[in-house]
Amino acid sequence: MGLIARFLSGYTENFLVAVALWPLASAALTLPILAWLYHRDGRLRFGSAVSTYLAVLYVLGLGCFTLWPLPSGEHGLGITYGVPWQLDPLAFVGDFAREGVSTIPQIAFNVVLFMPLGFIAGRLLRWGFWRSVIVGLLASLFIEAAQGTGLFGIYPYAYRTADVDDLIYNTSGAALGWLCASALARVLPPGALAEEGEVTHEPGLIRRCVALWLDMTLMSVATLAVSAAVSLVLHNAPGAEVWADVPYVLLVAAASFVWTECVRPWRHGGSTPGGAFVRMSCETRERTGAHRAAFYAARAATLGAALLFPSLLWLLLALFYLVARKMPYDLI
Repeated sequence: MGLIARFLSGYTENFLVAVALWPLASAALTLPILAWLYHRDGRLRFGSAVSTYLAVLYVLGLGCFTLWPLPSGEHGLGITYGVPWQLDPLAFVGDFAREGVSTIPQIAFNVVLFMPLGFIAGRLLRWGFWRSVIVGLLASLFIEAAQGTGLFGIYPYAYRTADVDDLIYNTSGAALGWLCASALARVLPPGALAEEGEVTHEPGLIRRCVALWLDMTLMSVATLAVSAAVSLVLHNAPGAEVWADVPYVLLVAAASFVWTECVRPWRHGGSTPGGAFVRMSCETRERTGAHRAAFYAARAATLGAALLFPSLLWLLLALFYLVARKMPYDLI
């Protein structure tokens, strides 16, 4: 136990760095995580959310344990000299002959380090055995390549040993992790996934916000791409300079908004692109004719105003939903 304790004590700083980065990474990934959970499960489950955020911590820890600390200063490992690759798959035999049982913690660490990856692949992502093992192999290969190339050329020399044995241990760990997930599934089956075509017409506030975030991301990308193309034409086509003063960015943004929040959901049962991904419809009940047109007009006006004047309207809409359990346009 003392040998293992001394070995792990060398990684205390790596673990603390991962924990320090975890809140920031979790905050940045919250909306993508929620979107994925809604898409996969059709609802938010506490266990799935906790497991996903723990998976974020694991990925950060994996990076910190294998790549941290980085070289610093003007001289030293990775700056003025490096370490060669270790490409002999039987090198561990010689290491054990020279150093005895002191090599075991390092081997065990490399196996155990990748077991959570296999477990996550099998339990959280529901991947099969070989897919999980291949992902473990590729992740290990990426890390070893980063170590052996000075973080892909950021540093002049390799500051850690790229070891083919680590590749074997890591991949074995991923396989063992998947087998653990499979064994657990026999005792505690994972929750059911969303069915094909499953859509809710009673979305909660969080799901609505996630869908709107996805829609806004799509609108931003479309506006940027189309505006860049228009700008390229205006600056290169003969005689196009007469259109240079046209606010084409605003026109493209408005057209993108109308298509995303009005045209597309009108033709697809109330599902915007983001809504379709998180399995929701903005139409909380059936409406037809002028009634439906009024609903979409009120919804577009509300969302448009909230995008133009976000500081106050988002708060008012959230308070309205908390009291009425619906949005103002749902009353139509």
